[in-house]
Amino acid sequence: MDFAEVSTWNCNTTLLGAENMPNFSTSENLYAKARGLMPGGVNSPVRAWQAVGGAPVLIARGAGSRVYDLDGNSFLDYVASWGPLILGHAHPRVVAAVQEAAARGTSFGAPTPGEVDLAELLCQALPSLEMVRLVTSGTEACMSALRLARAATGRPLILKFDGCYHGHADSFLVAAGSGVLTQAIPGSPGVPQEIAGLTLSVPYNDLEAVGRAFRDQGNRIAALIVEPVAGNMGVVPPRPDFLPGLRQLCDQHGSLLIFDEVITGFRVAWGGAQTRYDVRPDLSCLGKIIGGGLPIGAYGGRRDLMSRMAPEGPVYQAGTLSGNPVAVAAGLAALRELQGGPVYDELEQNSARLTRELREAAAEEDVPLTINRVGSMLTLFFTVGPVAGLAQAKQSELRTFARFFQGMLQQGVYLPPSQFEAWFVSAAHTDADLKLTVAAARQVFRSLAP
Repeated sequence: MDFAEVSTWNCNTTLLGAENMPNFSTSENLYAKARGLMPGGVNSPVRAWQAVGGAPVLIARGAGSRVYDLDGNSFLDYVASWGPLILGHAHPRVVAAVQEAAARGTSFGAPTPGEVDLAELLCQALPSLEMVRLVTSGTEACMSALRLARAATGRPLILKFDGCYHGHADSFLVAAGSGVLTQAIPGSPGVPQEIAGLTLSVPYNDLEAVGRAFRDQGNRIAALIVEPVAGNMGVVPPRPDFLPGLRQLCDQHGSLLIFDEVITGFRVAWGGAQTRYDVRPDLSCLGKIIGGGLPIGAYGGRRDLMSRMAPEGPVYQAGTLSGNPVAVAAGLAALRELQGGPVYDELEQNSARLTRELREAAAEEDVPLTINRVGSMLTLFFTVGPVAGLAQAKQSELRTFARFFQGMLQQGVYLPPSQFEAWFVSAAHTDADLKLTVAAARQVFRSLAP
């Protein structure tokens, strides 16, 4: 099916009678106004729901595992602000930390104690970090790590993977995932061909393709950047030999290995995917969870590399709001809740249970479904599977996903509005929440059955 066809399709299939349908009139009216003020009515493309049809609901507030829209509808939330809210919405200690920090001042443009505390915590948690630099977004972190890699190696090329997304910097939009994939955009106008030509992209989980790229261009490749667990074509786990193989190839050819752990950092394990899979990159990029729900990013790695950054070295990067004290306080509060506690074991158990029961429910209704999961990240692909890369992910039935999304919304479950994104289970999801989710999915699967 053509992606553009799906993006304009409006799902009218309902599971409930009209009298029981949620009322979205306030959201629809305000969204209509927003479309005249912002491109697509949103500030990030996937939020416009073009892949699933209809007008997006406008969220008024969140608490624990739930969000509430302008019309007073309550939804179980598996978006979790696209991953940062591992503790759930408005966690009391995170909220208190934000309030206390804001009361002291929201920004100074000067060093603060919290920056030192967060840097120390990150370096303790991630085995690859000897020094770290805080920035304001994951895009900025990846962009800065790439600049550093090119400066350190003196090489121009970057090697990435089809369907992986590292932010919207020019070099990363070639064969990208996330919103670029959801919107069926092959790259982006405005990126000069000369810049796009400096990015090589090969299939995820394909070590042979990586090897060929290095044989052809190895002496020109500054860095290989990868999501150690792909999360922007939907969740795609690395094959057992994939990450160790990338480490070996980079070492053989003198290229740097960059792990984009903006999603996976502190999500799939304390210390991120590099801890879970025991592979150490040269540079790591972080975001999302380390800000506790506020805008933040970070990149770091070996001391000899990070010492090249200004003011110690000649590689320039700066930011007015880098290390913002309110974001840092939120991040510290969130990480301290995660550190040394039972959260990761509970998330693993709950996510495994949710995955198992969703598979069983789909099988009962003969709905073709593949579920990929790593830790508390999972994606339901409406295809027989397996899904090990972008080509298989794109075999998913996008109309079926759109119907599933709308059906779950009617049942009070709020999912990512794209086949190519991850669900995020949070520590706030209860046993009752998981049962409700599976019961809702079972009813929707029944409506999708052949």
